[in-house]
Amino acid sequence: MSSVPQIRIPATYMRGGTSKGVFFRLEDLPEQARTPGAARDALLLRVVGSPDPYQKQIDGMGNGTSSTSKTVIVSRSEHPNHDVDYLFGQVGIDRPFVDWSGNCGNLTTAVGAFAISAGLVDAESLPENGIATVRIWQANIGKTIIAHVPMTNGQVQETGDFELDGVAFPAAEVKLEFLAPADDGGTIFPTGNPVDELEVPGLGKIRATMITAGIPTIFVDAQAIGYTGAELQDAINNDPKALAMFESIRGQGALRMGLVETLADAENRQHTPKIAFVAKPSEYVSASGKRVVVEDVDILVRGMSMGKLHHAMPGTVAVAIGAASAIPSTIVSAAAGGESRTSVCFGHPSGTLKVGAEAMQRNGEWVVEKAIMSRSARALMEGQIRVPGDFHKKG
Repeated sequence: MSSVPQIRIPATYMRGGTSKGVFFRLEDLPEQARTPGAARDALLLRVVGSPDPYQKQIDGMGNGTSSTSKTVIVSRSEHPNHDVDYLFGQVGIDRPFVDWSGNCGNLTTAVGAFAISAGLVDAESLPENGIATVRIWQANIGKTIIAHVPMTNGQVQETGDFELDGVAFPAAEVKLEFLAPADDGGTIFPTGNPVDELEVPGLGKIRATMITAGIPTIFVDAQAIGYTGAELQDAINNDPKALAMFESIRGQGALRMGLVETLADAENRQHTPKIAFVAKPSEYVSASGKRVVVEDVDILVRGMSMGKLHHAMPGTVAVAIGAASAIPSTIVSAAAGGESRTSVCFGHPSGTLKVGAEAMQRNGEWVVEKAIMSRSARALMEGQIRVPGDFHKKG
């Protein structure tokens, strides 16, 4: 019987928004995992407990959902006018992959707090009391995000009275600014159109808004695919036909957006693009039992993540919602009343969320300057992660 000692790696387990993940300083990773590649992926898979055919991740830090199968690597920035570089890895649950193709907007909320507490931000730039501004380089997508982190007595303030639907307890508010959130070159619509038609097997032609703000996202009208937009997780996640339909739409959209070359490629790229369905406001009861009435929201949105309906909303999709609502003629703005707006409050399975965006036309093309939203974050545990020392031989 072989016996391999476990190694210890400094880490922090954090909640950011409605997600949880394991945070590392780059310098603390084993040497073979400090650069991108198979060894790094193998380490993160082992940390989270994947691949797990039971989809529970019992032998790791994950919890069997896309919202909890996440990892973050942070280092001092190599980019001018930035404090830290932040890399996000979405870890597969039942398959051995780490998807590096996009950001996590929820865990972004925790990056500033982690960076300050981990000594990655120059102490001279931090207020004793007040709001610390942390400029983050999001390495997956090459974008700048500014986190406004509250400080009290020289420490990150994590407790407070800011309530976030999808999170059971209040905490301190962290404001995020996503600067120029579109893909490189500023192209909001990769097809050049605010609305396109996708030919989807079994559905026929379906209208879709495909946008790259925050994260590549495909928006479709809920009614067009047989939904109200007020559905909760069980209505979708317990229906294999529904899940297959959404994956089929997502695959066709990924092809049209130029993100993949084949549908098989889309199957192996689960993190992006996202797909969401929208509807005009209506009354519903959220997963927590909270009643959401028509007057509470401008639009209803349900977002899919890693093949399942998200229990709230991926933060990057919230950015895409804000951008799409700020641009007339999109499926999102149509459902929200047909006019562009600088902020939108949308209903999701756990309640409501407000997001803002600044959009304008330049040379006939739409450009989003900035998207803004508030979330909260909290360190749940810090110490050392243990993994078998031969992790890199298992990838």
